[in-house]
Amino acid sequence: MRLSEHIRPLRALLFDVDGTLADTEGEGHLPAFNAAFAEYDLPWRWGAERYRELLREVPGGRERLQYELQRRSDAFRPSEPVADLARRLHQAKNRHYACRLEQGLIPPRPGVLRLIREAIEADIKLAVVTTSAHENVEALFRHVLGVDLRPHFEVVVAGDDVPRKKPAPDAYQVALQRLALPASECLALEDSVNGLRAALGAGLPTLITRNAWTRDDDFSGALAVVDHLDDDGRGNRVTIA
Repeated sequence: MRLSEHIRPLRALLFDVDGTLADTEGEGHLPAFNAAFAEYDLPWRWGAERYRELLREVPGGRERLQYELQRRSDAFRPSEPVADLARRLHQAKNRHYACRLEQGLIPPRPGVLRLIREAIEADIKLAVVTTSAHENVEALFRHVLGVDLRPHFEVVVAGDDVPRKKPAPDAYQVALQRLALPASECLALEDSVNGLRAALGAGLPTLITRNAWTRDDDFSGALAVVDHLDDDGRGNRVTIA
């Protein structure tokens, strides 16, 4: 699949992070959430199915924590406001997540580094648009993608930069403003329904690279749906040209 044949001219790629640039959900965030629960002696852990439900229903890590704490508050009676506990749990989760990154436990998705380098060679702008925190994005560059690639991403919009997270289009709208480009000349790369809705809401054509967490979801409206960037479903790589 040659992206330049579908979007003319193609002037920017806007990447989601979790599940798109790297397999951060299964290898990073989920075990980090559970480590935070253990650190605070909370009497539950998230299994794969529960986490999949939360990914679909509640955008944002801190928001998922607050949702779960409110749902369980009658059973474990928190000694502080739920919002405060959610904030502290989220900080602990981010620490555990950073440790997993530093240990090399989170790999990039297939084809991601190749496509980024192709875009750089073609003078195509690069951006990150995510619900994650800035600190998680920077850690991903340091330990997974490579610090040499960071300067090529001139725009990074994180979850705390906008009032509404995905599926609201706010983050993509901010990214387009900072890039000073029309949506029709850009491509969003996403892995989830919430991400797709956000990108489409900003007018962006969107390529879905689904994963184990989103494989069975309905991606109606996407430009294309692939398993990863090294396989477009017809035995071909996703390339710039």
